[in-house]
Amino acid sequence: MPFDPRVDTDRIPTDPGVYLMRAADGEIIYVGKAANLRARVRQYFGATSDTRFFVGLLDRFLDDIEVIITSNEKEALILEAELIKRHQPRFNVELKDDKSFLHLRIDDTVDWPRIDVVRRPRKDGAKYFGPYHSASKIRETLKLVERHFQLRNCDDLSFKNRSRPCLQYQIHRCPAPCVLAVDKGEYHQQVREVSLFLQGRHDELLRGLNERMKGAAREMAYERAAHLRDQIRAVEASLQPQQMVLGHDIDRDVLGIYREGGLLEIAVLQVRAGRLQGSKTFAFEQQGTPDAEVLSTFCNLFYSGGNPVPDEVLVPTVPDAADALAERLGDLRGRRVHLRVPHRGAGRKLLDMAARNAEHAFFQARRSDAVRDAGLVHLKKKLRLANLPLRIECYDVSLFQGDSPVASRVTFEGGVPHRAGYRHFKIREVSGTDDFAMMREVLLRRLKRGLDEGDLPDLIVVDGGKGQLGVAMAVLADLGIEGVDVVGLAKARVLDPGAKEGPAVHSSERVFLPHVKEPVFLKPHTHEYFVLTHLRDEAHRFAVTFHRKLRQSKGLRSALDQVPGIGPARRRAILTAFGSVARLRAASEAEIAAVDGVGERLAHVVHAALRAEVEA
Repeated sequence: MPFDPRVDTDRIPTDPGVYLMRAADGEIIYVGKAANLRARVRQYFGATSDTRFFVGLLDRFLDDIEVIITSNEKEALILEAELIKRHQPRFNVELKDDKSFLHLRIDDTVDWPRIDVVRRPRKDGAKYFGPYHSASKIRETLKLVERHFQLRNCDDLSFKNRSRPCLQYQIHRCPAPCVLAVDKGEYHQQVREVSLFLQGRHDELLRGLNERMKGAAREMAYERAAHLRDQIRAVEASLQPQQMVLGHDIDRDVLGIYREGGLLEIAVLQVRAGRLQGSKTFAFEQQGTPDAEVLSTFCNLFYSGGNPVPDEVLVPTVPDAADALAERLGDLRGRRVHLRVPHRGAGRKLLDMAARNAEHAFFQARRSDAVRDAGLVHLKKKLRLANLPLRIECYDVSLFQGDSPVASRVTFEGGVPHRAGYRHFKIREVSGTDDFAMMREVLLRRLKRGLDEGDLPDLIVVDGGKGQLGVAMAVLADLGIEGVDVVGLAKARVLDPGAKEGPAVHSSERVFLPHVKEPVFLKPHTHEYFVLTHLRDEAHRFAVTFHRKLRQSKGLRSALDQVPGIGPARRRAILTAFGSVARLRAASEAEIAAVDGVGERLAHVVHAALRAEVEA
């Protein structure tokens, strides 16, 4: 199915990343980067001043757009360069050059290491830091290093032939080891600290500097202590994590998982020599097995199938038979392979990025399935919608005898639940039982935020009839929102109560449309019926569950308010321990006494008070 910008741009996330434009035969014709992928891709199909000739040819060539999500724009820039070099897309003419990004180089194996800027890392035993995508950024880093760590930056020829200190020494940015007696151990200590700084190893660097500063102060070397203090302040103010690339840096694969029930998506990020080079995703169905077992089976099949085995595989959880799997991968590679589950640092960030790519691929695949099966197309036609409803949000208000009103929002993407889009709302501004005012409050809060963030659904479904639909339409009009469809979904009505022994006759589910007097009736067992009733039932379940939890908490709080000796802290502890009045009333004195801060005497008072309340 050719790429349809009116529909398919909605499936693209707003994260930073890289987009690949493909022709019908699968050829990658263009690679680009963006801080906001959806906004950037939409620019190709709107009123644009882009004069590049290929933009006018997209309607002829473009068949699909694939995206790879990254953590930030810098990573997107680096990945873009790698993909262009590998695929050489026909329309990336201006970007086809042999330039590499800037790196900082330190060779700490020589007597007096220097810091210099290079384009291309080599396997020469030196350490390389970067890449830096802008000259201004690398100048800023060099300036801080020279000012506070004082490493030389002159070339080796000038260093050997100098007879007196240069300007760098005069402005206190180099100790002039070329001509002056400088403590070599102290200089190499500075080199190690610069390496820590450029690697982004904040804690280790600051811990070492603090220890050296305190040692200098104890020795009454106050000038050295003041210099170390200035270094600490500079690091705390200016230190930013940098990606370190060593000439011998290891290769990694990073696995991310996203699942909805038995539907599963696995993303594999490929990091080679410290650079993110690409992403692969794999979809599975009817996978009810735990993540640990899935990972073990996937890794075995993936690498046994001929995919290159890296030095290290990062996984979100320990696979089943991890030792045996690592040994198997080591046999395939010919040397040891590490399986790791990082919980912090750069490895954790890579795992989070892989998980986001898996989530995006999951919903993209579900959307493609829904469009291919024409299910959402039928829904669009049946309800006379302006948009294909790839993202649907449904709202339901729940209250019990006017008490603790709440509302819920559930989100479906591609016709399936997207649980990360579920939200609860506590009603703040409406008292009493005014359902319409509550619905208005919730929609105003959600859509105002959506306008600010550029995040609006294709279709809004409100649980109810014409009244709730009118409220939703008024909110959209008040906020000036256009292009978002809205409908009201009402429960089936009883058409014939039937005889005492016979079943009642109900109507079909009814959907109310804007400016249409009669509702649309949904036929049972159709895709549109299943999607909308599933959506409404999820919204109702989500709201009722939250409302029940609030009622239980309020009832337990009320029951404890009358007990002497129970203050806010103890009430919180009991609330956490039992969760409901029924469970507390059924508890023994010993169970109540086991709650932190209660004890036997107070437990006896609580137990007696609750028993007296029941007997009354």
